[in-house]
Amino acid sequence: MSMKGLDMPMLLLTCHTSSSAVFTQQPTDLVVVSGQPVTLPCSIPGYHGMVLWLRDGMALGVNRDLSGYPRYDIVGDHSKGEYHLLIQRTEMQDDASFECQAIQAAIRTRPARLTVLVPPDDPVIVGAPVVSLRAGDPLNLTCHADNAKPAASIIWIRNGQVLNGAIYSKTLLRDGRRESTVSTLYLSASNIETGQRITCRASNKAVPNGKDATVTIDIQHLPLVNLSVEPQHILEGNLVKFHCSAKANPPVIHYRWAKGGNIIREVSGDTYEAIVDHSFFTEPVSCDVTNALGNTNISRNVDVYFGPRMAAEPQSLQVDQGSDAIFNCAWTGNPSLTIVWMKRGSGVVLSNEKILTLKAVRQEDAGKYVCRAVVPQVGVGEKEVSLTVNGPPTISSTQTQQALYGEKGQIKCFIRSTPPPDRIAWSWKETVLESGTSGRYTVETVSTEEGVISTLTMSNIVPADFQTIYNCTAWNSFGSDTEIIRLKEQGTQTPSCLYQKGLVSRGFLYCNWVYHLSSLMELTPLEKYTLYSNYTWPWSFLLNN
Repeated sequence: MSMKGLDMPMLLLTCHTSSSAVFTQQPTDLVVVSGQPVTLPCSIPGYHGMVLWLRDGMALGVNRDLSGYPRYDIVGDHSKGEYHLLIQRTEMQDDASFECQAIQAAIRTRPARLTVLVPPDDPVIVGAPVVSLRAGDPLNLTCHADNAKPAASIIWIRNGQVLNGAIYSKTLLRDGRRESTVSTLYLSASNIETGQRITCRASNKAVPNGKDATVTIDIQHLPLVNLSVEPQHILEGNLVKFHCSAKANPPVIHYRWAKGGNIIREVSGDTYEAIVDHSFFTEPVSCDVTNALGNTNISRNVDVYFGPRMAAEPQSLQVDQGSDAIFNCAWTGNPSLTIVWMKRGSGVVLSNEKILTLKAVRQEDAGKYVCRAVVPQVGVGEKEVSLTVNGPPTISSTQTQQALYGEKGQIKCFIRSTPPPDRIAWSWKETVLESGTSGRYTVETVSTEEGVISTLTMSNIVPADFQTIYNCTAWNSFGSDTEIIRLKEQGTQTPSCLYQKGLVSRGFLYCNWVYHLSSLMELTPLEKYTLYSNYTWPWSFLLNN
């Protein structure tokens, strides 16, 4: 009977025994790595019957015929009774119990356990070879080592040091022999750096030195930006260079520049050049750098040196007499500026603050005030304002004025009044005349920049006119003022002049001249006066200085 290819439990009955047949070599328990060859010995000298190998109780073949198992061979010297079982490349199915039987001798070897070790597949780190994460996020790494017998052990290594704290789990596969292992490593954000290499090493008895998989850590972050300005201190009107240096992972996509929040569209690179003015001092230049994660914006002001520029322009004021006058004058400048308040025509410094307060003003406080700002070694600026003081009229007049007998004569009354006078009246004897003509008398009123001139003209001067007292009175809502004027017969060569009181820088001068214009030029420099009425008697001049 042929047993070729037989793979079933074998029960052999024999009628021949040889009490002298014994095994001189028997298989022993062995451990072998899958894929390696292994030989299980079986020697029974002097025996000439059938020899049978069994695997887990299943017959593999008779004598040297194992044609049903191409990886199996019977090797050894037949004449010496050697029936060694050679497994050329061990596999998982070879993990079994083997025994050798001498059929006719009715003896068998002791069972030998062949343990087949299976190394794990190459470990795999999820996300390898590069794992990217955002700056500030923790790192979770997972490594698989599959199909191992026994289950693989996994360790994590960084810079030659084993990292502790990994979570380990294993799963038995369907064949009931092999296992897959999973290890998860957690690292906090403070414990990782970009560019670090972390290794997952899987090992078991089949590969005691282990198999490695390595991952590189790529920490991604928003652009890290530095904005430099050269030169750092510069005079207005000169060239400044801005440079925006950025480190970014992933790389920079584009740059965007702005000044005072307004996009500078003509610039797209990492450098911006400009001729600076004062606005660069208060309107920062910003560089916005973008990568795939987002953008970073950084801004800088330029330390521009510039002369005074008006920030809050002072306004001229009109206040009531006795009230406070408050002027506000704000300048900007760089370096820090000094503010000086003065009254025009006076060298007295009234204040070095933005605000000038004049307490309980009087009419003599009226005039021009100057707010001057000085930036050392850079420039000076000033702004003039007017203070008008509301109060009762003030009359300026020479109390004795002259006229020629028989000629037309005039007496003048200069009224300085804020608000303007509501009423001006001349009175003498029983007569009161505000305007127009009454008999020989005519009243005319002329307004000038400096005030109001009221003129009483008398035709055909008679002696009684030199004996009359003339009263000039002006009223406004704050009160009144009166001046008494007498008329004197003109008989000398001294001109009679009317000068406005209370003016420092500019005055009104009224004169009744008896001289020809050429004679007047010899008496006083004409450039100091402005002719008020041309070549008519009397002449009026406005004093310029």
